[in-house]
Amino acid sequence: MDTNWKQDPRLKAMSKEKLDLLTEFAERIEHTNKNNLMETFMSINMEARQKGIQFNDKETALLVTILSSGMPPAEKKKLDMLKMMSKKLAGPR
Repeated sequence: MDTNWKQDPRLKAMSKEKLDLLTEFAERIEHTNKNNLMETFMSINMEARQKGIQFNDKETALLVTILSSGMPPAEKKKLDMLKMMSKKLAGPR
């Protein structure tokens, strides 16, 4: 995975703890079979929760953009469907 994502100015607003976690996840994504990325995303989400780390909507959108950059189109479609279902389950805010 290209590490240019670390230069994204939107990351400056993120805490060091979240950035460290994002770096760890990006490295794991890099070594994951592209057909198993969805499962890895789910695992990453659970691990973040277990560590008490929560990302707001803007941070989540940025993370998904960064971490899904190398994803095959079929996997990106699954991710988009998951995001849509998640928003529906969350309901109006």
